[in-house]
Amino acid sequence: MIGVAAVVFTAAVAVTLAGTARVARHRVQTAADFGALAAARLALADPERGCAEAALLSAENNARLTRCDIGADGVAAVRTVMRFSLPIVGSRDVTAYARAGPVHVPGLPVTAEPPVLPDEAGRLPPGE
Repeated sequence: MIGVAAVVFTAAVAVTLAGTARVARHRVQTAADFGALAAARLALADPERGCAEAALLSAENNARLTRCDIGADGVAAVRTVMRFSLPIVGSRDVTAYARAGPVHVPGLPVTAEPPVLPDEAGRLPPGE
């Protein structure tokens, strides 16, 4: 009976440790995603401010921004790190990486209005 209780306890501890690590991984990825979006929003206008906002958002999500690169094409790449602790095992760092930037589809014109698409029969709407 004690052997069964020990196995159940060990399994419960293992599941708890794995769940804690998974939650930390999701949190650091969320911080990286938000940071990349914040940096990309200002990438072409003010790259330094974009990285500053990425650092602020990362900190608000309990992570630390360790890298923020903004390319000439407006794509922001960020890396975040979060430290978390596990019972028995101790403290660990988990890292995440994210990129964000403007969307461009080759071959489509860049306009303020969405393109007009033909219907199922291939006809354009009246006036087009």
